[in-house]
Amino acid sequence: MAIAKTRRSFVDEIESRVLVCDGGMGTMLYAGGVFVNRSFEELNLSEPKIVESVHRAYVEAGADVLETNTFAANNVRLSGFGLGNRLDDINREGVRIARAVAPSSVYVAGALGPLGVPVAPHGRTTLADAERHFREQGAALLIGGDIDLFVLETFRAVEELLAALRALKSLAELPIAAQMTIGADGNSPDGIPPEVFARQIEDAGATVIGVNCGTGPAPMLETVERLRKATSLPLAAQPNAGFPRQVEGRTMYLSSPDYLGSYARRFVKCGVKLVGGCCGTTPDHIREIHTMLRST
Repeated sequence: MAIAKTRRSFVDEIESRVLVCDGGMGTMLYAGGVFVNRSFEELNLSEPKIVESVHRAYVEAGADVLETNTFAANNVRLSGFGLGNRLDDINREGVRIARAVAPSSVYVAGALGPLGVPVAPHGRTTLADAERHFREQGAALLIGGDIDLFVLETFRAVEELLAALRALKSLAELPIAAQMTIGADGNSPDGIPPEVFARQIEDAGATVIGVNCGTGPAPMLETVERLRKATSLPLAAQPNAGFPRQVEGRTMYLSSPDYLGSYARRFVKCGVKLVGGCCGTTPDHIREIHTMLRST
């Protein structure tokens, strides 16, 4: 059964105030002992309480938006684990778990990431096939009517992100936050400057344009400043907790919560309306962002 919409729409809310998104789901699952050779999205079916506990920790930290545990729940990635036939179940349960945890004031975003294979013109997967895969996952996330928006994140190729946008817009009139990942130079990994991909994403009909992953908060701030000059749409910024370091054989992100929180204020001054974290970020990081923003 679809939820009763007792709060303002996501679009109205983000126009009036800054919203705090959650942090790394994979980071928390890995820290909780889930091996990286598993499908984290399949946990929606086999170990939902673990996923639920991560969502709950982010709500308690002050997140206004929860992203479903469905980043890699497309047919291409799931088939690599022999789970292609569970796509609908995994996405539906991802939404159910997030919605069950989210209070009425918190928005639930259906999360979609890239397919994990090169897409034309960089690879053999056609844009038509990419759209089909994204449409299939988007339709699964819509089962039950319990999401408030879509979030596209960590896309390395602009053409693939635009294919995902077209697919989702063909399914429903929901807001879409579209986020590219970037390198230290501020450009996308396929070499497109933010001044260019911002205009392409805006023309394709995104509601929010942003960047996530790839870098820590300092390089991302420079990209956000460039985005602000290229579009008037609300911006999103979800950096990693710094650059990854190898510590005793484990990949670690060493930026402290207060460091990330201090950059959250600077993001907001540049026009960011949706701020959260990606790889390496935890509820402690999101709590600090929430505290910093609410104290201004």
